[in-house]
Amino acid sequence: MLSIVIPIYNEEGLIDDLLERTVSALEAFISDYEIIIVDDGSEDRSLQNLLNWQNKNQKIKVLSLSKNFGHQAAFTAGLEHASGEIVGMMDGDLQDPPELFQEMYRKITEENYDIISGTRSGRKGYSSRNFYTFLFHLFFRNTASIRNMENTGNFSLMKREAVDALLKMREKVRYLPGLRSFIGFRQGYVEFIRDERSEGEPKMSLTKLFILASDAIFAFSRFPIRFCLSLGLIGTFVFMCAGVYVLIAKAVGFAVIGWSSTLLSIYFLGSIQLVSLGVVGEYVYRIYKESQNRPIYFVKKFYDGKPVKQ
Repeated sequence: MLSIVIPIYNEEGLIDDLLERTVSALEAFISDYEIIIVDDGSEDRSLQNLLNWQNKNQKIKVLSLSKNFGHQAAFTAGLEHASGEIVGMMDGDLQDPPELFQEMYRKITEENYDIISGTRSGRKGYSSRNFYTFLFHLFFRNTASIRNMENTGNFSLMKREAVDALLKMREKVRYLPGLRSFIGFRQGYVEFIRDERSEGEPKMSLTKLFILASDAIFAFSRFPIRFCLSLGLIGTFVFMCAGVYVLIAKAVGFAVIGWSSTLLSIYFLGSIQLVSLGVVGEYVYRIYKESQNRPIYFVKKFYDGKPVKQ
């Protein structure tokens, strides 16, 4: 069976189009499937619309979370409730085309890949978000300890073995595309041009995107702590040279006049210390989150279409 996991948050205007296209795309090549829609604490009529769809199609299952836990937590919840031998992930804003699942499925079943990820070769339209996303992927590609992730997001299809391996990693601060690449297995890619959002405003604000990007960088890169070390070494070298200059100047009777150099050195070293403390604080915060060991989501109800036991 094929399972498709789709998280949504306040998407009542998109649900009809989303499910019509997804159901049509899946039924074009497979009959045994399930669509798990994760309602991540929506405050509009999204849940009611999803339940209306489930009444018409029992292959649609709705996982309602107790509040908005975030994009990556919602995906994790859906993966843990998926029962298919092949499991897919797709965003709920229709920027990832569900019609591409047929080609992904063919590559997994016929070419023996374990994971197929959708790779964005371009984007329709332009916004500042596209520029920020480009900068993130450029930075991540050059600093992260994993490779082959440029322009790759959540859109993917995985065999059960890969899904089980992905779910064994229990960190609380999660970046699933990075974890998916980290687990290994035989990975392939399908290119596509990402569509513009058909309706409404993006639910991932720039602030949330920045937080997700920082989670990815701190989880998979040593760059932040190396950057602090480099600043410290540069500062030490610069002011050793300045100290030698001051000693020589005093020895030859040319004393440095004024306090400008002293103030600049204090500000420079102080800035290095604050940056370093901020980076260390980010790591300490993440360690604290892991040590709390809280669940990353709570399920309010799972509407799986099965009769309720009395």
